[in-house]
Amino acid sequence: MRLVHHTIRAQVARLTAVVLVGAGLSGCFGSSHGAAVPQGGPHIGDVQLADCADWRQSDVRERYGTIEDLRDFAGGPVGPSPEGHGATLDDNKAYKLFQNWCSKDFARGFKLYKLYTRAAAFTRH
Repeated sequence: MRLVHHTIRAQVARLTAVVLVGAGLSGCFGSSHGAAVPQGGPHIGDVQLADCADWRQSDVRERYGTIEDLRDFAGGPVGPSPEGHGATLDDNKAYKLFQNWCSKDFARGFKLYKLYTRAAAFTRH
């Protein structure tokens, strides 16, 4: 039983790495600026508590409102320099990232901010 859990964890870790690298590389091949994205409005909830289960239960407006909150959260000041800011994702890429991960049953407890910040770390700034 222990070997099975170790194997499953290893497979999930590999899958996570592949998806995050893929999400990062997709940011290197152009952008979707100018795409119609709903702005403002409602959001799922506290940015540090929202998970894939919340994502799946929300509507499009709430999802984009949450992505906006995540962008503000992740893109905030970093370090002592006023010029330093965290990495962010294009809103449409973030939406696709969450749609992909949150569609999987095993990901229902994944925190959205962790998916977001880890994928954003692989994007070009």
